[in-house]
Amino acid sequence: MAAIDLVTLAKPKSPISEAYRTLRTNIQFSALDKKIKKIVITSSGPAEGKTSTALNLAITLAQNGHKTLLLDCDMRKPSIHKRMKISNLNGLSDILLGESSIEDATTNVELEHLYIITAGTKPPNPAELLSSQKMINFLNSIEEKYEYIIIDTPPVLMVTDAQILSKYADGTILVVASREAEKNGVKRAKELLEKVDANILGVVLNKLDTSKKGYYGYYYNYYYGSEPDKRTKSKKGFFFKRLVQSR
Repeated sequence: MAAIDLVTLAKPKSPISEAYRTLRTNIQFSALDKKIKKIVITSSGPAEGKTSTALNLAITLAQNGHKTLLLDCDMRKPSIHKRMKISNLNGLSDILLGESSIEDATTNVELEHLYIITAGTKPPNPAELLSSQKMINFLNSIEEKYEYIIIDTPPVLMVTDAQILSKYADGTILVVASREAEKNGVKRAKELLEKVDANILGVVLNKLDTSKKGYYGYYYNYYYGSEPDKRTKSKKGFFFKRLVQSR
């Protein structure tokens, strides 16, 4: 089942896997009064690692014994079914259109406690489907069945889907690719999420080169107990930084 970017399965003892477990812990303690259950994962632009983050976060939650649903809401460019090597014939769009039941569209993969609903048949109107009352009813119907629901969405600056889903979620995580994402783009993504009153839990700084000297490289290797490999030019990791919002 393990794909190349599923480091939490392929290399569970690696520093990056430990970083994902730290992300899991931070989320679990991010709210004292209300449990963070439905979590949107998004980014400002494409190829920043949002889907890899969603996958590995869901895996670490399942590994910790939490019944977890990974929901692919990126109907425009779905990839979870490809990475997990499962069928996409019945998925979320098929559920919302009444062409599939939730049970038939839910895949229980080899990892215990992890369930997946893929994006399904590509619809012509993803935003309308995701903002519909049927989507709200669907989320309400599955909420009590799982301890965590991890929702992979398209980039914020590309389409409105992530904004729509952030309104329904308990928290949103913004994934930012180090040295790739544009600063203004990240700021704009945060502003768009705040416009819909999204509860931004924090930012994952992804694709961080931990082999380079400097604060982040030193801190990452010191904190996660891994020295830079001199035989390798570059190592990639990430940080999770919580954001304090004033409303």
